[in-house]
Amino acid sequence: MNNNTSDHQPISTDDPKAPLLPIHGINDEQTAVSQSLIMSLATPNTAFILLGPLLCLVICLCVKFENGLASSRNMLAILAWMFTWWMTEAVPMPITSMSPLFLFPVFGIASADTVAKSYMDDVISLVLGSFILALAVEHYNIHKRLALNITLVFCGDPVNPPLLLLGICGTTAFVSMWMHNVAAAVMMMPVATGILQRLPTTPTSVQNDAVYNFCRAVVLGVIYSAAIGGMSTLTGTGVNLILVGMWKSYFPEADPISFNTWFFFGFPLALVMFFSLWGILCVFYCKRGSGRVLANYLDKAHLKRELQLLGPMSFAEKMVLLVFSGLIVLWMTRNLTDDLPGWGALFKGKAGDGTASCKKLPWNVVLLLGAGFAIADGVRTSGLADVLSKALDFLESAPFWAIAPAVGLISGVITEFTSNNATTTLLVPLLIQIAKTMRLHPLLLMVPGAIGAQFAFLLPTGTPSNIVGFTTGHIEIKDMIKTGLPLKIVGIIILSILMPTLGAYVFGTDRPVMYPLSWGT
Repeated sequence: MNNNTSDHQPISTDDPKAPLLPIHGINDEQTAVSQSLIMSLATPNTAFILLGPLLCLVICLCVKFENGLASSRNMLAILAWMFTWWMTEAVPMPITSMSPLFLFPVFGIASADTVAKSYMDDVISLVLGSFILALAVEHYNIHKRLALNITLVFCGDPVNPPLLLLGICGTTAFVSMWMHNVAAAVMMMPVATGILQRLPTTPTSVQNDAVYNFCRAVVLGVIYSAAIGGMSTLTGTGVNLILVGMWKSYFPEADPISFNTWFFFGFPLALVMFFSLWGILCVFYCKRGSGRVLANYLDKAHLKRELQLLGPMSFAEKMVLLVFSGLIVLWMTRNLTDDLPGWGALFKGKAGDGTASCKKLPWNVVLLLGAGFAIADGVRTSGLADVLSKALDFLESAPFWAIAPAVGLISGVITEFTSNNATTTLLVPLLIQIAKTMRLHPLLLMVPGAIGAQFAFLLPTGTPSNIVGFTTGHIEIKDMIKTGLPLKIVGIIILSILMPTLGAYVFGTDRPVMYPLSWGT
């Protein structure tokens, strides 16, 4: 046996605990690996991941409500957890959206079966069927044809970014007046992205950064214009229809709110908000000199040549437009009035707007929408809605001029955490009760509550229209907050001015009332 055996040669031993490999340097390697692991975990993202459950734990241990229901406290804790992850994007958004499926049963809010039903709501079929049809529009380049026409009309010569943005947003708002705002956003988003496809979207230079900002302005303009346009008519959004239905249900002896009555109030409100949105987008995203940059990609003569190269519309394009038009007609005629029921009456109430849509589902969007509906149901069933409603008792002592801004602000905050339809359904009955206590015209509180519920401008989950824009990849949550927060403030201010002035003329809210409801002179 060689006496100069290397230190790295295995040592022959019968001890079963002896190492089979040399251990020289292993401790140093383990130390390096441990340090690397610690450094990889010591990041802001890890802190945000832990912050969600930590806030949930703090609320569960420290918060107690007067109703004594643990479910109300637990629901608030879950909201803190989920919205921390949503706001920081520490966890992929679809994973956060799935958390109600296991958090609600664990905290005793609802069973997994009940929560799962929220992820297959009729509105989801409506939105996703629209997405699929929009893909057909994009596949046959219909969106490109429409995008080229809009660009030619509004881009100017030389290119004027604010004017082009005004054309895109104005078209979206007009379409949203006559169809559901979600459907309008779905239809117009391929048109907007068709224009943006001509632009580079990677901010690798100062010039490309100007282009990138314009892309964000266009996408934000489409989703917010769809929401604003829907405020002006009863058919533009489900919230307005919920308000009208509750008015007729609670006060059957009063005159119903007709299409024209709402339009006389809603259209001026939407018009002022639309130009406010346009101004905000121009200030934040259409910097001086951006027109010269965009002119490199949006030459008017070249656009005309491209439109000519498309040639006449093909049979497939005409069929897609025919199907799309038929779908819009089905949405608008499913339920007309009590005296003139739509085609939905043929199915004895079992047909919804989603019935007219396809059923193929992109699951990442389903999870985002389903989470919003699950949260809305959880807030109501857990008793948290009752706890929140008690916080509105101060309205009884508020001066007349402060009622509209206070109600609009409260509704605008709640709607960021639940769907706008759920906010209206939960809040309006409470506002009716407060109006009775204060001996005020109920519409003085109901209208700001319903309109404020449509100011869901800060988060993607606030309304399906926001998700339509968010899934394009052009915008982030910080962009929505940057634009949506001043837009929400402007909306509340406009509502505060119009409600006691124009609203008093249109709805007669300045007239004294007596309960049971009757009108004074």
